[in-house]
Amino acid sequence: MSDTTPVVGDEYTVPVAGGGLAVTRWGEGPGVPVLAVHGITANGHSFARLAAELAARGGPPLHAPDLRGRGASGALPGPHGLAAHADDLVAVLDRLGVERTVWVGHSMGAFVSCLAAVRHPDRVSGLLLVDGGHGLPAPAGTDIDSVLGPAMARLRTTFASPDDYRAFWRRHPAFAGRWNPWVDAYILRDLAGTAPDLRSTCDEAAVRTDGAQVLADAEVLGAVHRLPVPARLLWAARGLMDEAPGLYTPERLAGLPDTLATVELPEDNHYTPLFSSTARLLAAQVHALVQETVQVQRQL
Repeated sequence: MSDTTPVVGDEYTVPVAGGGLAVTRWGEGPGVPVLAVHGITANGHSFARLAAELAARGGPPLHAPDLRGRGASGALPGPHGLAAHADDLVAVLDRLGVERTVWVGHSMGAFVSCLAAVRHPDRVSGLLLVDGGHGLPAPAGTDIDSVLGPAMARLRTTFASPDDYRAFWRRHPAFAGRWNPWVDAYILRDLAGTAPDLRSTCDEAAVRTDGAQVLADAEVLGAVHRLPVPARLLWAARGLMDEAPGLYTPERLAGLPDTLATVELPEDNHYTPLFSSTARLLAAQVHALVQETVQVQRQL
């Protein structure tokens, strides 16, 4: 898969509480569409390379919403919180006429996917969790600003041009030396307004509500321990600022259910699995989960 050819998907809107949820669809091949759930200040176009890698393997199609308060869904009002995202995603499946499918969640999207599997077990057949879903004890006083750093600070910043926004992200340690057209297309999806007053599409109130739940909500943090479906957790060796170790280590993953397979991504930081050649591995994992869940359903 080329690093120079981002794939443009087709967009549609799903009615949800308060308005329309923007969804991007990639691929028209065979198979039940996979549902992809992005991170806390991201958007659905973070999954464009994974969709392309899936298409290169013959499918299945991938559908990735811009979650409430992000991307082209940035103007959607509350309710905020991970349960609201789970309900919105079930509405996407209803719109598609899909009863249940594999969900892919990155970062906060992994927590949303775990919560959806527990709350809506009839709509999730399997989970691929990418550097997220397993909560870790946070020191008292920890807030989402200290966790996300510059990714959070940009929500209060204006940018004079798309090039200024590119420059902001190019300075981010996670993308130093790792920039490619997939990253570029993804970050430009996040810009709204007109020059010289461009801003991130992310609703800061939505991000803060969601972030507080990822850090401390008992139901959200407990969901990964109660998954009723096959699941795999792919964890990056480096963190949000390209530091080592990252969010997870073998020691931090101890205590997860034995049924949750874990795979280290030794060359990646928190952001890069979706944009680097690691997306091929993610596509292979999606295919394996699809096959596993098909076999399980045939045995029921």
